[in-house]
Amino acid sequence: MKKSFKFRTLLPFAILFLVLLFALPRIAKLSLDYRKGQPWKYETLFAPFDFPILKTDEQMLQEMGNTQAPFVPYYKFSTEVRDANLKKAENVDLGNFNVLKSSIISYMSDLYDAGIVSDEGIVSNGTSGSPEVIYIQRDKRAKAYPADDVYSVSEAKAELRGRVGESLKKYRWNATATAELDSIMTLAGIYDLLVPTLVYDKQTTELVMAESGGQVSPTAGYVRAGQLIVSKDEIVTAEIAQILDSYKKEYEVSMGYSGSEFLFWLGNGIIALALVVLLLLSIYFADCSVLGTSNKLAYLLLIVTAFMLVGILVPRFQSDLIYIIPFTLCAMLLEPFFGNKLILPCYAIALLPLAMFADNGIVLYVMFFVAGAVSLYTGRNLNRGWRQFVNALITFAVLVVVYMGFRCIDMISGNTLGAVILLFAASLLPIAGYPLIFLFERIFNLISPNRLAELGDTSNHLLQELEKKAPGTFQHSLQVSNMAEAAARAIGANVPLIRAGALYHDIGKMRNPLCFIENQTTLGIEDAEGYHAGLSPLQSAIDIIKHVSDGVEIAQKNHIPQPIIDFIISHHGTSRQNYFYSKYLKAGGTRDHASDFEYHGRKPRTREELILMLCDSIEAASRTLKEYTAQSFNDFVENMVDSKMSEGQFEDAEITVRELQTVKEVIKGYLSQIYHERIAYPKKVQK
Repeated sequence: MKKSFKFRTLLPFAILFLVLLFALPRIAKLSLDYRKGQPWKYETLFAPFDFPILKTDEQMLQEMGNTQAPFVPYYKFSTEVRDANLKKAENVDLGNFNVLKSSIISYMSDLYDAGIVSDEGIVSNGTSGSPEVIYIQRDKRAKAYPADDVYSVSEAKAELRGRVGESLKKYRWNATATAELDSIMTLAGIYDLLVPTLVYDKQTTELVMAESGGQVSPTAGYVRAGQLIVSKDEIVTAEIAQILDSYKKEYEVSMGYSGSEFLFWLGNGIIALALVVLLLLSIYFADCSVLGTSNKLAYLLLIVTAFMLVGILVPRFQSDLIYIIPFTLCAMLLEPFFGNKLILPCYAIALLPLAMFADNGIVLYVMFFVAGAVSLYTGRNLNRGWRQFVNALITFAVLVVVYMGFRCIDMISGNTLGAVILLFAASLLPIAGYPLIFLFERIFNLISPNRLAELGDTSNHLLQELEKKAPGTFQHSLQVSNMAEAAARAIGANVPLIRAGALYHDIGKMRNPLCFIENQTTLGIEDAEGYHAGLSPLQSAIDIIKHVSDGVEIAQKNHIPQPIIDFIISHHGTSRQNYFYSKYLKAGGTRDHASDFEYHGRKPRTREELILMLCDSIEAASRTLKEYTAQSFNDFVENMVDSKMSEGQFEDAEITVRELQTVKEVIKGYLSQIYHERIAYPKKVQK
């Protein structure tokens, strides 16, 4: 089959590009590759800003049961107090010193923003002393600050006096002027405006303490701006790694994108385009037919896009839950409808955002890709009933083994037990998601092995209707199904698909069953001419050819999946109705109207469609055989295949010469089993 697709096929990929473009992260991500015990390969790193050193999970767990753990109070910053008092300061008249008013207001604003508490100091629990770190909530976000950076009211007043004094020195005013300004500020009530901007939040403090299981601070110190973190070629110790981890988290939370807006969108556009092009090429080279099948393409892109978005969004908003996401479900949802040569590259691409944007992304990528590949292999035989739990346990075992492998070489850190529990949940969740296959199957009109088994059941209503209205056609379909199934099995083709396709390929004959000779005797017509008596050869040919379009219409009305409809369309290909065409020519017709005797279908494209075409024509024509010998069967099958090949019906089919030869041999053997000679039984001897 030629690998080509129409321009409209690119539309869903364009939509995918736009979705990814707007979903990609909007925050800076610090790309530093380091490992404990290895030298620091970058330039010497100094802290560009203040940030807390976050405790590791092991440190937190160790301190959970320690009642003497540091007490961390929560404070709310009062924006209203700051704004109201700054406005009052702007209305104060400082006389000859009004030139300094803007500087004084700026100093006050800095003191307010740093945080001012009452002279009683920061709240403590009375047992562990004054806390080293406090949390300050600004704009609904709490952040840790060193307690030493916060001012009491008295300290704030003293700091303001000191800063005003330094300003006066710049203007070269004498000590008398300094004393005079201090008096004016006191009388004007400037110092009285320095009131607490931090309000102790007892409820939040106690709630956090209760939820954390004790008075455990999440930080283990503070790094000041300009402080040395690690020198070039210095060995990264556990302590340095902890500081670097804290630095990365603070950087990604606090630092926004500071570059050009154009470059930001250009970069995101290039990444999104690369992912889309990679997906398009993977589909094109793995199974190009999907690009020409709108429902299969839509379903594939929906599943891949959904898991791409999960890999982008979950690390951004809730990175701790990334281990519980059932990424292997992506492979499971694709498995019933696509081959492994397409599923594996698409699954690998769906996981790429996880590798790019999640912490420990490469580790997670390898874990879930290996687990998904294994589940594809095991899931084919373990996808029903209680066996799904066995498949889940196998997936869990693979995830844990790969995780522990990375843990042994120290490429991943964190709470091992917690990660294993989340991975166990991620292994079980696909069981709950498995029924989505049946939902999507109906929504997108796809066809899975379970659906094929349902369609191949001769007790379903449509086949029962065929048996009732066209019993001869029904029997013919059963014979074609058995023959095609044997040939398909011999070359490793899709047996359930070809069985269902064979049962429905002549479904259109229900509309006009007496038009076909196999139904005339079964429906009580003994005359050989039957239905066609009195009809012109052209009209007879038109009525026979019409069973293809009738079959498509009936199948679509009954929501038969497209792969089965493809068998209806292609089982005669573009061949000619030769019987009535010959009668037409003998009656004096011209070859100018030859196209009127041709089927308006298409040539087979798959091995399964080609096998059905051969079995359909051979089974029907085999009833005219005069002798049943191995040689006659061989000559008959070879002639039928050569005839179809000479008509060009094999041009678009993806079948090898070896596979075609195997199919012919199977059909010959099948015919010999059906039409074998029988011994003549003697007449009953009369006693």
